[in-house]
Amino acid sequence: MKSKIKISLFLTCLFPVLAGAQCAMCRAVLESSGNKGQAEAINEGIMYLMIWPYILIGGIGFFVWWSLRKKSEKTSEIN
Repeated sequence: MKSKIKISLFLTCLFPVLAGAQCAMCRAVLESSGNKGQAEAINEGIMYLMIWPYILIGGIGFFVWWSLRKKSEKTSEIN
């Protein structure tokens, strides 16, 4: 169980490093313009838009896990 937590924590810490890229088309257009500030702003916007689906799915996953845990605790109390 602890190894799963360690692996999950490691991958969570690694995610921002892996996700620091833009799509190929956005990157090509922004690199050709030469405006580094604009490229960084677009990249931050992409990251901001990308985080919401992960938050929603994580919240749903947490709720399912919590519900199943509560259900298993009730079942163990009956036995």
